[in-house]
Amino acid sequence: MNGVWMRQIGGVLRLEWKKTFLSKRGWWIYLLALGPVVVVALHWLLESRRSSGNHSLGEDSIVFAGIFMFYYLRAGLFFGCMGIFGNLFRGEMLEKTLHYYFMTPLQREALVVGKYLAGLAMALVLWVGSVAVSFLLIGKHFGPAWSEYLWHGPGLGQLGSYMLVTALACVGYGAVFLMCGLFFKNPMISAAVVWVWENINPFLPSFLKKISIIFYLKNLCPVEVPVPPPFNTMVVEADPTPFWIAVPGLLLVSAILLIYSGISARQTEINYGE
Repeated sequence: MNGVWMRQIGGVLRLEWKKTFLSKRGWWIYLLALGPVVVVALHWLLESRRSSGNHSLGEDSIVFAGIFMFYYLRAGLFFGCMGIFGNLFRGEMLEKTLHYYFMTPLQREALVVGKYLAGLAMALVLWVGSVAVSFLLIGKHFGPAWSEYLWHGPGLGQLGSYMLVTALACVGYGAVFLMCGLFFKNPMISAAVVWVWENINPFLPSFLKKISIIFYLKNLCPVEVPVPPPFNTMVVEADPTPFWIAVPGLLLVSAILLIYSGISARQTEINYGE
């Protein structure tokens, strides 16, 4: 990777991060990231006014694990990354501005990487920040007990694991949706297929479970969420993937998708009339 390539990536990144953060099309992504923070903040305020709590700190930990699994991973993060990365190329096509990049002596691979890094920066700020704030607020009404849990218990370790899983989700889903936005006229259709596949993962046979991103992310979560009946009878158990395989594996798959998108972008032609 020579200096020219790096300068081109840096130039695209400087242009794109402002467009990505200030995009009018992405206002709903901010709402998705803010939603759990508002809910957890209301929980903190309401519980702080009670003279005695009606639940334990451990129960709040399980509640947050449920929020993380069923909202962040299976809904908010997924659709947030779809909105950010799916529009990196498709949004330019709709606004009829992509040809400005193609008219410059810019390598297509550098354009793909620069756009991806800009989207990743936004995704990490929004979603890692949302997870961290929500986690820190959910047990705050316990006062000194919550501080003890954070600093001298498993709290900070759990927070680090949740933030790592969130970052890996942004990396993985970002590569998937950037490719979808580059290849398909309507990324929503491909996103719907991926979403269905990811959400039926617990009920798939063991060998099919591993052909998904959420399988590896779920195994990295620090607190297991119990599956309520009758769904627990339909869940197919599979051996969890070790940390040293799951993390490099996700990064490698994301890199392969990004490289493939960059190579394919060489043959991309613009037809605004389609």
